[in-house]
Amino acid sequence: MLEQIEHLVVLMLENRSFDHILGCFQQLYPGLNGIDPGAPPRSNPNTADIPVLQAAGAERVLANDPKHETRDVLVWQLRDANNSGFVMDYAVNYPDSTDFDQQQVMLYHNLDSLPALHALARHFTICDRWFSSVPGPTWANRLFAMSGTSQGRVIMPTGIMDMDVHWYDQLTVFDRLNEKNISWKVYFGDFPLSLVLVNQRAAQNLIRHRPMTEFFEDTAGDPADFPAFSWIEPTYLSSGANDDHPPHDILAGEQLIAHVYNALRKNSKLWSSTLLVLLFDEHGGFYDHESPPKTIPPDFHQDEYTFDRLGVRVPCILASPWVPQGVLPTQFDHTSLLKFVTERWDLGQLGARTAAANSFAGHLLTAARPEASMPVSIPFLPASLATARHQPTTLNDNELAIFALSHLLEASGEEEPALIVSRSRQILSGSQIKRDVAVDRLDAYIKAAARRTIRAAI
Repeated sequence: MLEQIEHLVVLMLENRSFDHILGCFQQLYPGLNGIDPGAPPRSNPNTADIPVLQAAGAERVLANDPKHETRDVLVWQLRDANNSGFVMDYAVNYPDSTDFDQQQVMLYHNLDSLPALHALARHFTICDRWFSSVPGPTWANRLFAMSGTSQGRVIMPTGIMDMDVHWYDQLTVFDRLNEKNISWKVYFGDFPLSLVLVNQRAAQNLIRHRPMTEFFEDTAGDPADFPAFSWIEPTYLSSGANDDHPPHDILAGEQLIAHVYNALRKNSKLWSSTLLVLLFDEHGGFYDHESPPKTIPPDFHQDEYTFDRLGVRVPCILASPWVPQGVLPTQFDHTSLLKFVTERWDLGQLGARTAAANSFAGHLLTAARPEASMPVSIPFLPASLATARHQPTTLNDNELAIFALSHLLEASGEEEPALIVSRSRQILSGSQIKRDVAVDRLDAYIKAAARRTIRAAI
């Protein structure tokens, strides 16, 4: 029934593990691979070898951002193949952290405590064996989701003292869609990370990057004009961040999820031909009990990792009139998303990992579900309640990397290098200043690209 899906909408959020977000749903679905409420709780030892128990009651906002670079995942968190090092890794990275702080990586959200995401989980399909593609951080996993490879890289730039952004010039799903004249857009909150891909910075692709306000305008219009493939990037930079990346408030992400679903659902003609995929790029240092399986490398690039093992399990929900309510236990990773897209629109290949990945196409129903079986809307909290309890005073790892990417965009624009260096020196301190500068650089880059395009056409 692939032809019934005329519109695929992907909302990828940040840095949460399956147990942390959806493990509680084993209460509703006993067969789900989550947290058994009747079993003794799992645990991780702290540095004093005292067990820290997995328990309900995860916080909205964390004091710190749990580490999740490849060295943290492989050396510490997946220690002894028993996933026993999450707490110890946190303690090593934050030596002044309290017992309360360290326990946060073992806590999970209570059933229905996440009003939007858990509403979708109740009514649609939970994928309980969806793994991140790489045991590592945001960029590598998002690159896999968009292109099937990270060209051998797992290390992200760290901001003003590390501006080295790798030249990611691989073919992407967006390029493959272009080859078949399939419409697509990247809707973004403040800074689209897809611009780390070199091809996305070409003029014909750059113009397809549109502010999130346009998504809501497009969903209200004629479905014939809505893109076949939509990639939604949340707001990454405080204030206003709704990406779920710690220490940002997770309820801000809930508001985004609700707005996206409700906009699609309100247009019944559009909803009747749409599949919404809600997933997270990687686990963000939060505990998950399932050990990631072995896999195949996507290509010959192995500069910083062998890419022969998947990353930690992450939440994924498929929402559509064309998917059933319940649990899908098939093993997936982010290249499974690419496999589905290539099958649906008969696209060219996107690497060995994508070619070998399982697709969720076989999970689609042969007849659409009744309207009454799907919520007309899902709840969200007022903006005043979804605002973080405090504004972070430092940049998280992804924000630092975005700052580095913004510098690359500025350096490749039309300004003099001396001016760029001078401006960078002026923003060595002040986290919110860096966030504002990153967005300003993006705006200037897009405007400069538009000017170049206009001049070339004259």
